[in-house]
Amino acid sequence: MSNTVKALAAAGAVAAALSATTGAVQAQENEKCFGVSLAGENDCAAGPGTTCAGSSTVDYQGNAWTLVEAGTCADIELPAMADGSARMGSTDALDRDLPAS
Repeated sequence: MSNTVKALAAAGAVAAALSATTGAVQAQENEKCFGVSLAGENDCAAGPGTTCAGSSTVDYQGNAWTLVEAGTCADIELPAMADGSARMGSTDALDRDLPAS
């Protein structure tokens, strides 16, 4: 095996290791934010009777989450609820804006 091939193989291994590390860091910088996605645009966990990503049926469904940058969930601007009270995202599932059963 030539030195050039060995160098390319080593460079490829280093690049693969760095990209794996970067992916892990990015995953750690996100958090689940419940109650912020529009109907059908959630990342997962849309409550009983749903299958996962894209399965929420109500805008801002409280038990459906979307991945957001860590620390930003409560700062996402959402329209007020029907009674005029503030609607905010949460890192825990919410009991609001759930589909009628």
